[in-house]
Amino acid sequence: MNITRVTCTQTNADFITSAEAYARVAISLVDGFISCWDEKFRSKLIRPETYINQYIDENWVPVLQTPPFPEYTSGHSVISSSAAVALTNLFGENFAFTDSTEIEFGLTARSSKSFIAASEEAAVSRMYGGIHYKPAIDEGMVQGRSLGDWIVKNIRTRREENITAVKQ
Repeated sequence: MNITRVTCTQTNADFITSAEAYARVAISLVDGFISCWDEKFRSKLIRPETYINQYIDENWVPVLQTPPFPEYTSGHSVISSSAAVALTNLFGENFAFTDSTEIEFGLTARSSKSFIAASEEAAVSRMYGGIHYKPAIDEGMVQGRSLGDWIVKNIRTRREENITAVKQ
């Protein structure tokens, strides 16, 4: 949601555009988690930490703490991709921004050349953190982009000619 705030602030978005951006991103997040968790508990794939500890090295620990639910698909991949599609539809493909959400937790601000690039970085971070396999990342991004496309095509918050005016 902070990326939505940053985007609306950076563009001096009016109230209606801001409300639409927040609504679409919120729907992307909620529906993305529902979609992802439906698949997680259908497939019930074990996490890398569990597999590695059982079959390779019982002392191995991932960089990120392993969540207590199935691995596939990656929630961050799904929701980041879905939100990226929603924001790209409203603000354009090459919208550069800097996200400062994690500064309060001791991490640096992250700059991105687009919403899609930021979503891809968020997605792959879960693999590098040791909590997902690559297919969960890749399929999560496909799942999220599909959901984002559905939201863009089906959720109407105002008349179509007004959406075109925002992009110009």
